[in-house]
Amino acid sequence: MNAVTGGRDNPSGAPDRSLNVSQDELERAVREAFSRQAAASRAPAHDPAGVAIGRANRIQRRRALAGMSLAAAAIVAVSAGATQLGEDRPPPGNTVVIGDPDPMPEVAFPTVAPPTGPDTGTPLAEVDLVLGETIATAQGRRVHIAGAGGVERAHRLADGRGWLAIGAPTLRGRYLWAVTPTGAAQVLLAGADEIVLDLEGRRVAWKQGTVLATAGIANGELTAVVRAEAPAEAVPLRFVDDAVLVRLASDRPGHALWRPRPGPLDEGTDRASTHVFGALADGRVVGEVATGTPQRRCLTLLDPTKSLAPTGPDCGPELGGDGLGVVSPDGRWLLVNGRAEDQDAALLVDLELLGTSAVPYVAGPEMTGTVVWSAPGTAYYADSGGGLVRMDVDRVRISRPAVPVAVPGVEAGQSPVVVSGG
Repeated sequence: MNAVTGGRDNPSGAPDRSLNVSQDELERAVREAFSRQAAASRAPAHDPAGVAIGRANRIQRRRALAGMSLAAAAIVAVSAGATQLGEDRPPPGNTVVIGDPDPMPEVAFPTVAPPTGPDTGTPLAEVDLVLGETIATAQGRRVHIAGAGGVERAHRLADGRGWLAIGAPTLRGRYLWAVTPTGAAQVLLAGADEIVLDLEGRRVAWKQGTVLATAGIANGELTAVVRAEAPAEAVPLRFVDDAVLVRLASDRPGHALWRPRPGPLDEGTDRASTHVFGALADGRVVGEVATGTPQRRCLTLLDPTKSLAPTGPDCGPELGGDGLGVVSPDGRWLLVNGRAEDQDAALLVDLELLGTSAVPYVAGPEMTGTVVWSAPGTAYYADSGGGLVRMDVDRVRISRPAVPVAVPGVEAGQSPVVVSGG
């Protein structure tokens, strides 16, 4: 036995060569070792060294792929975070825009797919209706809205792409949902004081606190968000062409048109208009103003290019209603709540004859909720008793007001929600 400490039989010093062995050298060494063990006259049917090396290579490849997958996942996560952080943040407070990296933790907005299978029934109207948690389409389908809760307003998107639904006010504010044709719902906005859509369902405006905002809607997402500062009591009411009509306060006259741009809201000079109902084809706006002494509330036309200044008549018909009303798509008719023969009713006003001599027609019972013109001569709404009213201009003009019809599927104390668009 060799007792020399530096001998080769029992080396204890530093190795004579580097331990950095390449893959090729390692494979040659393994093959050489197996060759010495396989010195028998008959070669084995398989190459054990190749098997061992192949197994090692497979393990090494799996480890490399696993490492690459982890690295790719990390890169995707970092990129997604960078994208989210680079996007426009929602207004301060509880308003949540889908894609925001910091949503409210206490509210969950699941996308729940409803049961599959055909669900059809008798069409109830020429427009879609929301009956509780079900959409009854004009084609007779019954679509259960999964997870959207109470819906106060809804808009049908073109080309069968589903609906946009605005929830009723809650302690956390209003919600805007995107609902697929199968009924699955995903929240786009939450926590807003008020939410309004344009006539095509392509834009949305909302108010939360002192922040007034608008955005485009594309593929179930909000895009190109623009925000402005507005008084806390100001509320968006509707879109007028490319502008958002804002009521400055609920307890006094005055409206402003916000043409979306950042910065403080330009409140304009209008302090006379009490209600605004829509626009004519030439761009003028149909509204009600408080004028005269003693003060009277009359229909007139407003000029959006001059801070909603009245352009005449000085004082058209006096309505005496709560301000709920909508102009027809062709700008010819106004369907509006008012007083007739000492009773509350829906009135039909011929805007081509707007003036002190114009006498509104009694169109039907007083309107509640949403009013939707399905065609230039036809409008739908719900009355206070939960019935559905179909108002036909031609019948109203021959003194045949519309009457409400009970809608199957509407529970006691509820009313159908008429869906716009389509």
